[in-house]
Order: sequence, then C-alpha cells, then structure tokens
Amino acid sequence: MPFAQLVLGSPGAGKSTYCDGMHQFMSAIGRECSVVNLDPANDKTSYPCALDIRDLVTLEEIMADDQLGPNGGVLYAFEELENNMEWLENGLKELGESYILFDCPGQVELYTHHNSLRNIFFKLQKLGYRLVAVHLSDSFCLTQPSLYISNLLLTLRAMLQMDLPHINVLTKIDKVASYDPLPFNLDFYTEVQDLSYLLPYLEEESPAMRSEKFSRLNKAVADLVENFSLVRFEVLAVENKKSMMHLLRVIDRAGGYVFGGAEGANDTVWQIAMRNESSMMEVQDIQERWVDAKDAYDAAEHMELDEQDKKMRGADTGDATPDLIPDDDDDEFDGMPPPTGSSGVKVVRKKP
Repeated sequence: MPFAQLVLGSPGAGKSTYCDGMHQFMSAIGRECSVVNLDPANDKTSYPCALDIRDLVTLEEIMADDQLGPNGGVLYAFEELENNMEWLENGLKELGESYILFDCPGQVELYTHHNSLRNIFFKLQKLGYRLVAVHLSDSFCLTQPSLYISNLLLTLRAMLQMDLPHINVLTKIDKVASYDPLPFNLDFYTEVQDLSYLLPYLEEESPAMRSEKFSRLNKAVADLVENFSLVRFEVLAVENKKSMMHLLRVIDRAGGYVFGGAEGANDTVWQIAMRNESSMMEVQDIQERWVDAKDAYDAAEHMELDEQDKKMRGADTGDATPDLIPDDDDDEFDGMPPPTGSSGVKVVRKKP
C-alpha cells in the first residue's frame, strides 16, 4: 500500500523547497522516497525527479500550439494528464512501494474549482494509494489581517474541493520573528480561534474596511470559517530538523502510515517513535521556539550540532566518547550523549 503527499500551495509558498527538504529528511531516516513533478512549467527542479509531467506535456508546447496563457496552459496540461492516466500509472508502478511526494503547480484554480487534479488523485486512491493533501501557506500572511482572512478562505475551499486528509502548514515560520510584532500569539493563528478579535485590526488596516458594509462582510466571512470548524495550521521551518520531524509525524497520522503494518512501511523504527505522543510539539513550544526565544534556541541548536560534529570527528580518530543515553521508549533521544550543564536557553512564557 503506497503512501503519498499531495503538496499544494500558492506561488511562493515553498512547495518545491518543501519537497526537496522532505525528500532529504526521509532519506536521512531511512524511508524510501521519490518526488514526482506535476508542474508543467517547472523545468529546473532542486530535487531528484523520479517522474516528470514535462515528459508527457510541457507548458511551452501548450501555449504555442493552443494559443493559451500560462494559467490556461496549466489547466489544459492537467486535463491532458487526466486523459492519459496510463502514463502516470505506469510511471508510478516503476517506483514500487516508494513514498511519493507530488509537487503541484501554484495555480490555485487546480484545487479550488477545477476538477482534473481532484479526479486524477481519486483514480490513484482506487489504485491503493493513501494520500494526504499538504497545503502550504507563506507565514507572511500573518502580518496583515486581510491576507490571513483571504488565506483562510482559500484553505477552506481547497479542503472542501479536494476531499482528502488535509494538513495546512504555515511555511517560513522562522522569519516571523523578524516581522512586525503580531497582535496575538501564534496559537491564535494556528488554531484559528475566535476571529472576531481580529476584526478591529482588519478595520485599522485600510480606511475602506471601516464602513458598515465591509464591517458586516468581514464578520460574515469570519463566521463562515468558524462555522465549518475545519481549518487549523501546523508550522514549518524546512531547514530545522525538529520542525520537519514534527510535521512528518502529523502527516503520517493523517494518512495512516504510522498505524500500518509492514506493508507499505519500510521504516519500522520510525513507526515506533511515532507512537510517542510526548515528543510532539505543543502550541506553547511553537510560540517560544519561533517568536519569544528564537535567537536563544537557534544558538543552542548550533551548539548542539557543533558538539555532534566534534564527537563524530572524535569517533573517526578513535578518541573516547561519552556514554550514550540508554535505549528507552523515547526514540528521539536514543544514541545522543547525556546532557551536561545548562543549554543557555532562558524561556519566559507569555501570559494568554
């Protein structure tokens, strides 16, 4: 039973960067992984591409032959792929039980109201693929209430259209601390809490929003998102190992990978580690790590990496190394040297 992620998101959200980083991370934990490029305009991928839609059809050919623009050309390309599913099915058969990452284009029409992408992946589900839609959003949207509300509507529409297990992710979370201070803690945005608190900030953003007409509209939109009670976000810094580890655990739970047996799961040690709930990040941890004490955490992690490098170099030269932490139920820390002294991180939690 093959497993796969359907990586969606607006242009600039970091889809290709995510696929590259997740491919490297899975390779590091011993999980066989392949990336499929489904963007007919992407002629230079940063990751090793196991299957490329451009071998079937390219955006340049469509635009030249059918006199279409870039957006229309991408929609046409997926209609072409839908009518040539044998090409995709045969290519995936050659990948066997490899975990698949589908890197999709940034045209939001594909997963808001156009049916070809949805139909393609429904056909793959019938072939036995266990799919999870991973919808990426740039965390810059948190800096403006209008961007955040718009992103909530886009995310909600994608969830309703794709009708798959769905994980929403705020990417580039490591940059949030460099933006202007947010009026609320991160958990307000990730848990999509009472949006009525955001309405005054929305009115402050633009004079046009202060009219009675827009005030009623904004409240109606906020109520719409809250009434569905579907949208929440995970956060991701793609270059941070612990952040990638947390997100992969969430995705594996959503797709059922962690609960499967040997079929389709080629990293049983990871499955055991996944069952350890205590290693999952809490919302307070996310606030502290990426906003309140980001610099201190960065410095501590750099020191930890330097210590690991020194120990590895010491092992290569035959020098003695400290005793390792014995194996126990918490696989995240197995094989690491015992802690010595203070980490240098001082954490002060904000009051809600």
